[in-house]
Amino acid sequence: MNQVVDFTAPPIDMQRLPGCTDEEWALRCQLAECYHLVDYMGWTETIFNHISARLPGPAHHYLVNPFGLNYTEVTPANLLKVDLDGHKLEDSPYDGNPAGFALHAAIHAARSDVQCVIHTHTTPLSAVVQKQAGFDYNSFYGAQLYGRVGYHSFEGITLFAEEKERMVASLGDKHILVLRNHGIAVAEGSIARTFFLLWTVQRAAEIQCAAGALPGPDTPLPEAIKTRCMELTAMLIREDDFANKFFNAMVRKMHAERGPSW
Repeated sequence: MNQVVDFTAPPIDMQRLPGCTDEEWALRCQLAECYHLVDYMGWTETIFNHISARLPGPAHHYLVNPFGLNYTEVTPANLLKVDLDGHKLEDSPYDGNPAGFALHAAIHAARSDVQCVIHTHTTPLSAVVQKQAGFDYNSFYGAQLYGRVGYHSFEGITLFAEEKERMVASLGDKHILVLRNHGIAVAEGSIARTFFLLWTVQRAAEIQCAAGALPGPDTPLPEAIKTRCMELTAMLIREDDFANKFFNAMVRKMHAERGPSW
């Protein structure tokens, strides 16, 4: 029987950054694996987009990728530690992507329940969020998103601090932010939960696009069924063990095909 490895634990053979706590190093390792998984799933936009993880503490510092690196080149050691203004808190030869700071800083500052934010705009997601109706919630995966999506009107590339308040208002207490005519951001209480939510949103978009290409009307789901699906899925996501099992299984699959990440 193959041993099940907990990939949230830091590799014992990797040199840790000076002064880095056990908790921060474990978070860095899991976030780097999340970057690799997003690449493995084909959800990257070359060197663009971003995934962040908030560090423990009242300052809302967070980790984010060095701009210019492929997701496969992200390691626990080269992740940037930044403040809510995007200023680097530790020396690094890399800079961050300015387009990511407004979005990630806004959510991390406003939502204490959120540890991780993932922003993507794959083709199916970009197609769905360009439509006025957005997600239709009529597929197995779409129903799981019912009542959990906030919509934000496109204001151009997210570079400016003045948009932060409006993005936070659009998200409200939800965990999925549709950036109309752009992409999405998903935000949850751990890296594993956020990755699982992203996978669900991606599947919903893929199926909606495929169904839209077929002739004939869709079969709409009653609101009671969509509400029940949403509540059950939210309950599963709240269970750390469920999300971690999914995340770790995907990391094992990726390692089996690609080899170790570092």
